[in-house]
Amino acid sequence: MRNGYQSFPDGSIPANSENASTVLITGGTGLVGSHTVAALLRRGESVRLLVRDPQRVGPALRPHGFDPSHVRIVAGDVTDPAAVAFALRGCSAVLHAASVYSFDPRRWAEIRAVNVRGTEVVLGAARDAGAAAVHVSTFGALLPTGGETYLASKAAAETVARHHQDAGEPVTIIYPPALLGPHDPGPGDQTLRIRDVLRGLMPIWPDGGFPIGDVRDLAELHAVLLTGVPRPGRFTGPGRWAGTRTLLDTLRAITGRRLPAVHLPAAALEPVGRLADVAQLVLPVRLPVQYGAIHTCRVARPIAAGDPLGIPARPLRTTLADTVRWLHRTGLVTTRQAGRAVHDADRIVEERPFPKRR
Repeated sequence: MRNGYQSFPDGSIPANSENASTVLITGGTGLVGSHTVAALLRRGESVRLLVRDPQRVGPALRPHGFDPSHVRIVAGDVTDPAAVAFALRGCSAVLHAASVYSFDPRRWAEIRAVNVRGTEVVLGAARDAGAAAVHVSTFGALLPTGGETYLASKAAAETVARHHQDAGEPVTIIYPPALLGPHDPGPGDQTLRIRDVLRGLMPIWPDGGFPIGDVRDLAELHAVLLTGVPRPGRFTGPGRWAGTRTLLDTLRAITGRRLPAVHLPAAALEPVGRLADVAQLVLPVRLPVQYGAIHTCRVARPIAAGDPLGIPARPLRTTLADTVRWLHRTGLVTTRQAGRAVHDADRIVEERPFPKRR
């Protein structure tokens, strides 16, 4: 035990240091990773994390009722082959959730490095270790990129994952929708957009829409895929299509606020988004307008709703309400901004129970 977390000195993980079902998680201090870690721990699984900053593990897990003592931690970067190979020793499977989800042009270099190179390294190491792999992609990886860096990086990572699948390796690809829900360690871009709406910073919206899901449902899907028999293939994450008008109307119903907004064609707003991206390169504050988000609304198309592996998606209203309440509890929005949702602010956000694997 060091600095409040468990770690392994270089070379100290014996191949049989944990049981045969130990799962390695990359990106375990992010939204998707932390919820998946909690889902696995509730099932009684052994979990190991590969993280750049071990000090972030505690804040990411404590809202779920766990702390760093419940997992094994390896400090390292997903772009470092030696660190990834070391972390995978003795693991039966790996969830590759480490990714930079952002349309912020200031992070372009980081996005390219982590999203593409990280996928190459992790899936290559899983192949060499004989471990099954679940690669967390995004619905955006299947869209026309429009020259947007994040979408292009996920499309490139998709090519890497497909190559491993075509080689007959036990690789599963998941395409999550846009994700919301409570307990976002970042918080990430999607959560910040909801915050910006409640703060009145998004009076102009693009028409169109995109699939939206609850991170807790995705975590349940990951837990199913990471335990038991590997299921190589491709799955969409639990979620439902929502137009931008539906999204805003649902937030109005939850908060009881007017949230005035004008909807314009996404194609007409794309040039505005590109200009905002240029301005973002020199401005110290985060702008609520991003080309990538506008472009996604324009090119995304509704797909048939489904419940992968029998895991149903929560209603959009439930997901948004829990997100708004969490934003209020953490001080990211005021009582006035959260509106009527504050009446339930003290309600504990309950997770679905995950039975232990027998």
